[in-house]
Amino acid sequence: MKKNLTLLMLGLTLSLQAQNPIIHDQFCADPTARVFNGKVYVYPSHDIPAPEGQRQDWFCMADYHVFSSENLCDWTDHGMIISQENVPWGNPEGYSMWAPDCVYKNGKYYFYFPNGSKQGRGFSIGVATADRPEGPFTLEKEPIKGVSGIDPCVLIDDDGSAYLYWSGMGIRGAKLKDNMKELDGELKEMTFPQRPGQNNNANQQRPQMPPMLVGGDTMEGLPDGFKEGPFAFKRGDWYYLSFPWVRTEGGTETLAYAMSKSPLGPWEFKGIIMAEHDNGCWTNHHSLIEYKGQWYIFYHRNYYSPSMDKRRSACIEKVFFNADGTIKEVKETLRGVGIRPALSKIEIERYSDISSDASIAYHDTTNCFRGWFTDLPNKGSWVKFNDVDFSGVKNGYMVVCAKAKANTEFYVREKDAKGKVIGKIKMTVVSEGGPFRRDMSGQWLTLTAPLEYTPNGVTDLVVTCEGEGVAVDWVMFKNRPEYFNTPTSDISQPDNEGFIRRWMLLEPIDKPNPSNTVFTDTYLREQFGKEAFKGQFTMLPKDGQTVKVDKQTLAWHDVESANYNVKLFRFADLLGKQVYGVHFWAVTVIDCPEEMKDVRLAVGSNGASMWWVNGEEALLLSNDRRMVRDDGMSQRLTLKKGRNVIRGTVINGPGMSDFCVRFIDSNGKPVTNYTIVKGK
Repeated sequence: MKKNLTLLMLGLTLSLQAQNPIIHDQFCADPTARVFNGKVYVYPSHDIPAPEGQRQDWFCMADYHVFSSENLCDWTDHGMIISQENVPWGNPEGYSMWAPDCVYKNGKYYFYFPNGSKQGRGFSIGVATADRPEGPFTLEKEPIKGVSGIDPCVLIDDDGSAYLYWSGMGIRGAKLKDNMKELDGELKEMTFPQRPGQNNNANQQRPQMPPMLVGGDTMEGLPDGFKEGPFAFKRGDWYYLSFPWVRTEGGTETLAYAMSKSPLGPWEFKGIIMAEHDNGCWTNHHSLIEYKGQWYIFYHRNYYSPSMDKRRSACIEKVFFNADGTIKEVKETLRGVGIRPALSKIEIERYSDISSDASIAYHDTTNCFRGWFTDLPNKGSWVKFNDVDFSGVKNGYMVVCAKAKANTEFYVREKDAKGKVIGKIKMTVVSEGGPFRRDMSGQWLTLTAPLEYTPNGVTDLVVTCEGEGVAVDWVMFKNRPEYFNTPTSDISQPDNEGFIRRWMLLEPIDKPNPSNTVFTDTYLREQFGKEAFKGQFTMLPKDGQTVKVDKQTLAWHDVESANYNVKLFRFADLLGKQVYGVHFWAVTVIDCPEEMKDVRLAVGSNGASMWWVNGEEALLLSNDRRMVRDDGMSQRLTLKKGRNVIRGTVINGPGMSDFCVRFIDSNGKPVTNYTIVKGK
């Protein structure tokens, strides 16, 4: 059991995407953040469920992990760095590895952490060193002499001096020697008062502890009431000492602070940074850093353990200062901080704003790590998520995980509930096998939709309910693969396997076909024999040239497929055209250096197709086809020296459409010794 607890994540590196809380796969309390090498590193304590034999209603911590991020949204877990089993002086079964800190000096990273001693006499502060912020760390054999307490914090002053702060008989502070492992100053003998024992008799006292040599001084000027978890930092010429503080008898912790012109005080109490948690979570613990010109506060709350506040999760908010250096009170948010790339999963329930009738709920109250979803119960309900970066979305589409009743619509908009529509989804009930989505009542489904509009840069997203109610888990955007390349010259080559990738494609002709079973030879010859547009068997179209087909005006496009098969479905989708129940035309011109006899046209197509070479029918692929290389081959034919025109048409119903074309010689090998030229 012990081995599993301490080695669970050893050596494992994970990428974790998050808003608040920032880590999604484990409890992380007391987050100390530091900026090293242009990244933010977070050193939290690690809450775990109490193993058998440990107090089940109390804090339980056996090891430390370290996390890093460059954007404050995507966090990498570098794995466990220290376990209670490995601390030479510590209690290997104490489960009391509480709030740590890490700083850089003298070319080394110094990690400070509390632990109970093997002798069972209170808490001590240990040190471990490393050459990199994520370790590996080497533990010192003994804790820092003269420090009895928990929650260490180290401040490196502008002149390189280092100061250690900790919780023990109030909040204490002392200067460190240059080796960062010893207090700089005289140790004083101190007697600790008796405390009640942990049993049913509240009046029973623990045995009196003998006097101890203790360094440092109590920080003066702080308010009355329980205080712990000091975090000191400097901004300008002001020193700040911040700390969790219980300001009312029987209350829970706030985050408060004091200011001074000296690193060890005296301090002038200034007030609250963050008020008590609104859900009654007893503790809070924090750190403050400046990163890329913005100040942030890291803190914790029991998001993933709503019924047990001894299992906490790390969160972040922005911090702002008044002109006199005092700190503006920070409000907790679900959204947290950071710009979320549109190409990543956007957990919309971590909202920045929401309509009064909307709400969020856990997917599974027995396993809160499964996260939440947003319930938009009525037409007009909405939820907003700010700071989404669309700069990476090129030729994109929308993906949403949601559930809703049939015939319900919901939109993703820009900026507000009446903003420009980015994408929309409508639930429609159709028969099995149809091209539209089936009724998804009561089911979570991943749905895709084309983009009506792509925002520029960073903007806010708003999901709006346009029907009878919808529940949304997450939203993201994806870029379609590059199915087509822009031709860069008038001449192209077949690929190494002889496939022709350069074509003039006509935008799809609407031709409703509920099924592909109607594509018999007779039906196809009748359909393909009709003149759909003027010059369909003779013209050599130019890029952008248009033709009239009934009431449609359609354009030709000069394209080069990125694949051996030309994906007509994607071609239509890229243009925002009908993708099902359509009829495509394709034309290409090849230039042969000599006459080529006894070659065959080899074609595969999804949907039925018909092909002509130099105006003569070469091949018909009928019935319900699936795209297979060389699915059909023509009779032997001759390609002329000079230019030859290949013309084809593909028709399809509810399925996706594509085709591949090449020439095969008499030995069955691909023909490649010709060029493909832009039609003139």
